[in-house]
Amino acid sequence: MGPGAPGACTIRSMPARYHEVSRLEGFSDAVFAFALTLLVVSLEVPSDFERLTVQMRGFVGFALMFAMVCWIWYEHNWFFRHTGLQDPWTVALNSALLFVVLFYVYPMKFLTAALMWQFFRLGGPEGPRLPTEAGGGAVMVMYSAGVVMIFGVFLLLYRHAAGRRHELGLTADDAVRFAYARRAHAISMSLGLVSIGLALALPRQAWLAGLIYFFMGPLHAWNGYRQQRALAALAGAAVPDRTGN
Repeated sequence: MGPGAPGACTIRSMPARYHEVSRLEGFSDAVFAFALTLLVVSLEVPSDFERLTVQMRGFVGFALMFAMVCWIWYEHNWFFRHTGLQDPWTVALNSALLFVVLFYVYPMKFLTAALMWQFFRLGGPEGPRLPTEAGGGAVMVMYSAGVVMIFGVFLLLYRHAAGRRHELGLTADDAVRFAYARRAHAISMSLGLVSIGLALALPRQAWLAGLIYFFMGPLHAWNGYRQQRALAALAGAAVPDRTGN
């Protein structure tokens, strides 16, 4: 069955952002909810105030991990709200993304909790410890590999959607947003690759591999700024057509 064959891709006649939540999206939301559950410090209710205090010390680390998973969910939701794709290749890529997210939870939880304990002594008197010497580089490679895989899958999803732009009925504005969304995921993936390179080249200075992620905020802000300028230029170019001048 070719790319344009009937049934190869589920496309609705109205804009994708108006479609009802599909079973694929519902299943994905359930997996993201389960991933958030795995981040919980403990599933047991503390038996005394001292244990409650220890758990509350992990609040900052939990908030950071929660925000990370929510960010991934938001990017996932944005893509499917604007495409509505449910063809086999999209399902396969989505499944790969959900698998990596679930696998990624524990390395992220360990690394975040260890950093919170090492720098701020948050999470209890005996929090998780980062490995010494070259072991720290191995942890960063594991963490950054998850970043690369997650945002690499997003890149493949956007590339697949770009190949079906005519079926999706993407407008000029949509094309701009999709292009800059791809660039955003490429930025995240590239930082992950740089982090892996630093961790492998300098395993005894693993903190450098983690420090690289501080560039994510400025780079994404720059990408968002360029997107807004591109959209503004596109709107300005369309004004003569709307006014008849």
